[in-house]
Amino acid sequence: MARMNAPSWQDVVTQTQRALACGALRSFDTVQSVIEDGGVRFLLRQAANLARKEEASKLAAKATAEAASAWRDPFSPCEEALRVGDIGERHFLLLNKFNVLAHHLLIVTTDFEPQESLIVEDDFAALFACLERFEGLGFYNGGTVAGSSQPHKHLQIVPLPLDGHTLPIEPFIEAAHTSGIFRAPQFAFAHAAAWLDNDDAGNAHATYLQLMNAIGVQPLDVAGVAHQSAPYNLLVTRRWMLAVPRSVSHVEGVAVNALGFAGSLFVRDDAQRRIVETLGPMKLLANAAIS
Repeated sequence: MARMNAPSWQDVVTQTQRALACGALRSFDTVQSVIEDGGVRFLLRQAANLARKEEASKLAAKATAEAASAWRDPFSPCEEALRVGDIGERHFLLLNKFNVLAHHLLIVTTDFEPQESLIVEDDFAALFACLERFEGLGFYNGGTVAGSSQPHKHLQIVPLPLDGHTLPIEPFIEAAHTSGIFRAPQFAFAHAAAWLDNDDAGNAHATYLQLMNAIGVQPLDVAGVAHQSAPYNLLVTRRWMLAVPRSVSHVEGVAVNALGFAGSLFVRDDAQRRIVETLGPMKLLANAAIS
């Protein structure tokens, strides 16, 4: 497959400035702390002030109300102020309107495709076209149970390092990697990982299918399109890939998406922070995954 052309990092920065200036982009201020658990230094971000927490609660309530009413695809059309540019013919790069991490990006299919459909080679080509332009962590929330809030297919990218921090789980992936599918013994949650010898989209797609099989997610035919048989999260860098099977979207009220399994958690208030501290991030993630 021919290499796709993706927007540059400067394109991302420039569009971010424009979107902030016109009010299209809404960033949440957070207070950061570190919780060490199982040798992993988890990054915990908490909504910084009461006004932000109330705004986040209102947005969550609005999203719930919209989900109960007639659904409108926010990606078709998208807000032009958030659009960074095209990636090939089938994808475009979009700023995440409500973000906790700066320069949080979405890779969206131009035409509607369901989020529960399996990732295809073309999707990986779009992801690696971006990762070739700038260092980042790609991730995918496979279904609502895995943390997805939109049914229109989209992968996501956050730049590395994470607000100046190295990716918390990466040293353990590097230490555990062997040929084929492997697991990191430090991770208490169910998972399967694989090393990527190169950033070829075909190789990545084949590895992804092996990981899906390893975590028990099988292809399910829906009107001729391969869908996932169960929810999951996927993490992808230039060098490795990790998949996690999911059982619940929240643990004691704390939402968990793919970034949680990368070692980055978000809580809305002190009560949720205490839950994470008491339970421990590893136990929280283990309860969100499948035993």
